[in-house]
Amino acid sequence: MEILGWIVLGFLAGAISGWFVGVRSTQGCLPTIVVGILGAIVGGWLSREMGFGDPSGFVSALVFAIIGAVIVRLVLRAIEGGR
Repeated sequence: MEILGWIVLGFLAGAISGWFVGVRSTQGCLPTIVVGILGAIVGGWLSREMGFGDPSGFVSALVFAIIGAVIVRLVLRAIEGGR
């Protein structure tokens, strides 16, 4: 059940980050999930580096995953813009 939770969290974070950044960088369900999962990793790292520790609970994990997914989308957009 843990892996399913990460997939759901990744999908939610990826979809919500698309509202903030725009969906030009990734489109489709699988890329959205991948961006969301990468965002959760980045958000968890960022949370620890800022001194908050590991996000505990669904809401705090979702918030940091969204922040991380926005960062991932901005990086992807910067890479795509260079072409």
